[in-house]
Amino acid sequence: MKNVLEYKGYKGSVEFSAEDQVFFGKIIGIRDVVTFEGVTVKELNSSFRNAVNGYLETCSNLGKDPDKEFKGSFNVRLTAKLHRLAAIKSATEKISLNKFVEKAVEKAVS
Repeated sequence: MKNVLEYKGYKGSVEFSAEDQVFFGKIIGIRDVVTFEGVTVKELNSSFRNAVNGYLETCSNLGKDPDKEFKGSFNVRLTAKLHRLAAIKSATEKISLNKFVEKAVEKAVS
């Protein structure tokens, strides 16, 4: 089961509040906070699409580029000792340090 909605390249989380008897979520993968909700799945889908369209319209009106999916690059801060050990390990495996970190992150999130 996948609790993610997709529309125009954006993804939205899906959660349910038993207390409020409502589905809700937010657009994930962007810095801005954009939420949506609905009592039914159909309402939730419609609200998500409206939230994405509203986000894009607001960005356009503000002259701001809307956030998109992550680019795939980020800075990682490590202790000097861990950096050295990772560099040595990646060299012994004959792969780049970037590839080594990518494999480590992939393993951690799978």
